[in-house]
Amino acid sequence: MTEFFSPEAMTALLQVIMIDLVLAGDNAIVIGLAAAGLPKEQRRNAIVVGIIAAAVLRIGFAAATTQLLQIVGLLFAGGLLLLWVCWKMWRELRQNHAQEKQAIEALSESDVDYDGIVAGKAPRKTLAQATWQIIIADVSMSLDNVLAVAGAAREHPNVLIFGLVLSVALMGIAANFIANLLQKHRWIAYVGLVVILYVAGDMIYRGAVELLPHVPGA
Repeated sequence: MTEFFSPEAMTALLQVIMIDLVLAGDNAIVIGLAAAGLPKEQRRNAIVVGIIAAAVLRIGFAAATTQLLQIVGLLFAGGLLLLWVCWKMWRELRQNHAQEKQAIEALSESDVDYDGIVAGKAPRKTLAQATWQIIIADVSMSLDNVLAVAGAAREHPNVLIFGLVLSVALMGIAANFIANLLQKHRWIAYVGLVVILYVAGDMIYRGAVELLPHVPGA
């Protein structure tokens, strides 16, 4: 237990908390955006299904990812995947915020842009379309979250467990609050992006060191 409070573990813990916060908010925005085009009576059901699916997927991916990263080469590949996640986050942060407001309205059932309609500007869609979009997003973003947490926690299993539990809790309990927080305070998302970028670079470096002895002629 004392290892949990070592300088290295505390640094990893702070990284994990920031990663969980930003990616949980990002996941919630995507779920809200997919559900925004539904009628009010269907919207809440779609959001609940999306949040539950995200939490379950995080648990499932956590069980597999922590083992798979022990395989030589997958740490390097995971770092490259996180680089793509960073690029995707950067593009989302630079885009127009109008869609985000529609997602926030759907999550909170409140008229954020004061146009008299909750998520009224979102494209209309069927429940099947929204559910399919949510499931695809949940699979991708849950894997991103678990991979980033595993990479940041490194050799600290207590930090890894805490990070994964926090990730599930944030999606299950505070998704709406976090999405609102990140929408109002964009700098938090940028800090999270930098942290994930650092973790990606560290994973690529450590993965390359692992791979080097297996490269012919190296």
